[in-house]
Amino acid sequence: MEILWERPEEDWHAISRAALAAWLAFYVVFLVHAAINQNGFLLLDHVNLVFHEGGHFLFGWFGHTMNILGGTLGELIVPLAIAVYFFWHRETAGVAFAAFWFFENFLYVGTYMADARTLALPLVGSGDHDWEILFGQWDLLVRAEAIGGTLRGLGWLGMLASVAWLVWRFWRAEAPMRNQ
Repeated sequence: MEILWERPEEDWHAISRAALAAWLAFYVVFLVHAAINQNGFLLLDHVNLVFHEGGHFLFGWFGHTMNILGGTLGELIVPLAIAVYFFWHRETAGVAFAAFWFFENFLYVGTYMADARTLALPLVGSGDHDWEILFGQWDLLVRAEAIGGTLRGLGWLGMLASVAWLVWRFWRAEAPMRNQ
């Protein structure tokens, strides 16, 4: 019996030195942009906002709490699904970018979480603050800043790990050629 979901055995797609240099330049510029950004909303967050709002609609079918949580889930599930797709097809640069994008979401989600008590961020839509409602339901509102800060830290670590993985994959693919 043939298994339809079995991943074909193949090597990871190598990237050229020029592609690695271009990706590294992109990541450095983006990370500097993220580090010096004062308002907590990065260029990529405009794209994330589309998936956030779509997540409210999609998960709204599963009740009030899932409707509220669905925004954050939407913006995390899309890059994660793309990362899984690229992983399945062994696309090195695609996995690295999708993983980087997934963890970049942690920066704004962490900022959004940390804002749950002060409610200083401008919001899109109804004006309800997702994380104020969720943390209020879960009796975590007093921990909002700590939880948000932790998530932001994980985002930074994840983005840096994604870039490191890309470099590691490049060097691993180059190793046989260096040893000849």
